[in-house]
Amino acid sequence: MEFTAQQIAQMIGGRVEGNPEATVNSFAKIEEGRQGAISFLSNTKYTHYIYETKSSVVLIDESLKLEHEVPATLIRVKNAYEAVARLLQAYDSMKPKKKGIDPLAFIAPTATVGDDCYVGAFAYIGEGAKVGKGCQIYPHAVVGDNVTVGDDCILYPNAVVYHDCRLGSRVTLHAGSVIGADGFGFAPTPQGYDKIPQIGIVTIEDDVEIGANTCVDRSTMGSTYIRKGVKLDNLVQVAHNTDIGQNTVMSAQVGIAGSTKVGEWCMFGGQVGIAGHITIGDHVNLGAQSGVPGSIESNQTLIGTPPMNTRGYFKSQAIFQRLPELYKQIQQLQKELDELKSKE
Repeated sequence: MEFTAQQIAQMIGGRVEGNPEATVNSFAKIEEGRQGAISFLSNTKYTHYIYETKSSVVLIDESLKLEHEVPATLIRVKNAYEAVARLLQAYDSMKPKKKGIDPLAFIAPTATVGDDCYVGAFAYIGEGAKVGKGCQIYPHAVVGDNVTVGDDCILYPNAVVYHDCRLGSRVTLHAGSVIGADGFGFAPTPQGYDKIPQIGIVTIEDDVEIGANTCVDRSTMGSTYIRKGVKLDNLVQVAHNTDIGQNTVMSAQVGIAGSTKVGEWCMFGGQVGIAGHITIGDHVNLGAQSGVPGSIESNQTLIGTPPMNTRGYFKSQAIFQRLPELYKQIQQLQKELDELKSKE
């Protein structure tokens, strides 16, 4: 499909600078622009590309000041990143959805599948499972016995939902994600480790997206909870009986130990590690590779192990890099002190 700059500006509440009839039919990064594409500029590190990009239209922030004219038609908006996200969502929604049940799929006789669903070849839907309307169950995905899946969910290839777990509506599970595997529970004995049966479930609320090869473990008893609007990146581990608050986001390789409660609207960078049986408040931001051994109160931005405020962390890092030099100075001072003592 093809749209003019003016049509796009009307869709996103923007203002056109340049040719309002410039047309686009694809997206491109600003540094890889081409004729007929729309790009965006939100990071000032990429500003120099706007003067040479071949894209026909570029979204920019209202506040951006340019040094000289640019060849592309511009659309100024309050937030270019948010605007392009809205356009990409609209573009994605225009793609035709697959429908129908492949003859090679297996659906148990006691399972129910809603209207307008797609179930791909070799997908498995177990006994007593309930799949809502408009869902996309891709090849080799597994919906276990007595699982409940809401409306408009997407389970990509090899996503697995273990027995009895519950998914809300508009949940996306990317390839290889595992929902409801056993929590890591073992009791040490003189002979080894006795497995503690994990008889709980996982509950995932509406509008959650879970990345490829991410695992959310079932609870020992009760439920592990992923609350509404949570977004988990690839390779995230959420242990048993954990409760992740609404609209929290986690980057790749974050690990959350068992029985931890994470608040709402938190943001965790890559490889953050959270100890078990603690509470993280609301609106807590943790920098990449932070290690959290204890509870954290709400409304903080922290980094490091144990986490500290960013100002203190970077000051400490500056000192740490000087430790070899400081150590030499201490040795020299000690030597001089010993010489003064020997003369007494």
